[in-house]
Amino acid sequence: MRTARWVFLALLMIALVSALGAYLTAPRPGGLMEADSTSPDGAHALVTLLRDHGVAVDVAEDLDDVIAAARPDTLILVAQTFFLLDDEGLNTLAALPGDRLLVAPSARTRERLAPSIRLDGSIQFGGQPMCELREAVSAGDVHFGLSESYRGDGDTPVTRCYDGALVRYTESGRTTTVVGSSEFMTNAGLLGQGSAALAMNLAGTHGRVIWYAPQRLEGGSAGEASLLDLAPRQIRWMVLQLCLAVVLVAWWRGRRLGPLVAEQLPVVVRASETVEGRARLYRAHRARDRAADALRTAARARLLPRLGLGHNPSPSAVTAALAQRIGRDCEAVLYGPAPGTDAELLELAHQLDDLERQVTQS
Repeated sequence: MRTARWVFLALLMIALVSALGAYLTAPRPGGLMEADSTSPDGAHALVTLLRDHGVAVDVAEDLDDVIAAARPDTLILVAQTFFLLDDEGLNTLAALPGDRLLVAPSARTRERLAPSIRLDGSIQFGGQPMCELREAVSAGDVHFGLSESYRGDGDTPVTRCYDGALVRYTESGRTTTVVGSSEFMTNAGLLGQGSAALAMNLAGTHGRVIWYAPQRLEGGSAGEASLLDLAPRQIRWMVLQLCLAVVLVAWWRGRRLGPLVAEQLPVVVRASETVEGRARLYRAHRARDRAADALRTAARARLLPRLGLGHNPSPSAVTAALAQRIGRDCEAVLYGPAPGTDAELLELAHQLDDLERQVTQS
């Protein structure tokens, strides 16, 4: 009895330890560059590495957390997400003390947090740094996909690395670093060549970093934001241009087709006109075979009921019934070859009429 009790306790402890381990190691999905997310787009791996190397990472859930933690000796990492779009919030971030690290910023974020930087197109972010920035030189060769390229506005000295995918400048005692891609900082991209080194060097320049990657809308009007508010400004101009193009095409097609013409329906066409029109078509294309086949098919359809034959009889049955009815073989008339001239076609039409007349009178 005592042995069974110890076995039960041992099994219970194993189950508890297994459940705790599964809970602690379970993946935690989340948004782009979210500090606690273990999804491919998350940044849990980078945040863990920073903390293991002695960097204090303060994860800011909202703008109020950033304001409370901001100090002149801190680095504010701002990762662009779909929820970083409030002008008032960006202005607040721009007024906070401390250095900046902007990760793949949008045009609106770049204009307010890095006003001395201009967009210089897109490049395949990779290769040698080709600059003297310590963080990039120590990381070396980096390859991690498509990135935006930046340049200075001409008034402020700017250090450009990786063909402009990484830039840094200092103004009014504040150092601002802008990187055009977030892929190399994510859990999936951190294993790329030089990615981990560059990410650690950029985010670990200070002893304390404020990690701000908003995952929800903030501000008093956040809950009232519509789909149009979330769309970039260029989308409105694109939709306006498309509407203008549709209107122009409709106007052009309307003029090309002309005005509508009223017609009284139904239109009555005499049967003789239909026959003459089809005959002219056959004659214009020299389709004597088609015309002969049409004449013979119509004649057989009229003869079969008079001969007492069923639907779709064989040619031999039709010719036998005709021979018994009128006393002569009519296979050449009903199933013969197509006429070669118009005169032969006319003669075939007379023969078919004569055949129908004989069957009717017999």
